[in-house]
Amino acid sequence: MSEDGSLAAISIEQLVMRLRDVETATIGHILTEGFMSPTIQCAGDAPRICGPAFTVSLPPDDGAALSCAVVQARPGDILIVDRQGDDQHACWGAVMTAAAQAAGLAGVVIDGFVTDIAAIRASGLPVWCRGRSPLTTKLHGRGGSIGVAVTCGGVRVMPGDLVLADENGVCVIEVSAAAALAERALAMQAAEPEIIARIRVGERIDEINGARALFAKADQH
Repeated sequence: MSEDGSLAAISIEQLVMRLRDVETATIGHILTEGFMSPTIQCAGDAPRICGPAFTVSLPPDDGAALSCAVVQARPGDILIVDRQGDDQHACWGAVMTAAAQAAGLAGVVIDGFVTDIAAIRASGLPVWCRGRSPLTTKLHGRGGSIGVAVTCGGVRVMPGDLVLADENGVCVIEVSAAAALAERALAMQAAEPEIIARIRVGERIDEINGARALFAKADQH
């Protein structure tokens, strides 16, 4: 924190470290936007990762730009892959996984499909995707874009946005909102064990969280 107690002076690295302790579902209790389609899930065991977005958009059936994006990304980045609506071709497999690990990427989020699922799982690289396909992209060189605004899982992602992904899915957070959001989410998570303990000794959840009063008020209208 800065001397006046604000969160404005927190670095990207500090924000990333704080958000790694936050569950995407906790963010889901606070925000309504920024969440990728729940059909995008981790291809293997899902650790919680957080990092800056490095974006790439691929034309259908062409993976040339993807190889270029991987080597341009920085260690700790999360590669965000816009498939431009391609619902057939897998753009990611064993070779790209090895390349991403060599580049030090924290993870990959693909609005599309992967192949070589066993190799991806064995590698330990966290990869979120829509599923798997044996039909793969080719190296055509038809274009694509790197480091620009993209759409992934229905969410607009800007380069440098913070991406938080875990067993529940993926959310995208603007850097300017991340510090306050992390503080609020961590406070909510810290309060949860006490709420569960109160329920276990007989207190009613609708009284603890105020739902009973809200429901009664709504029922009067």
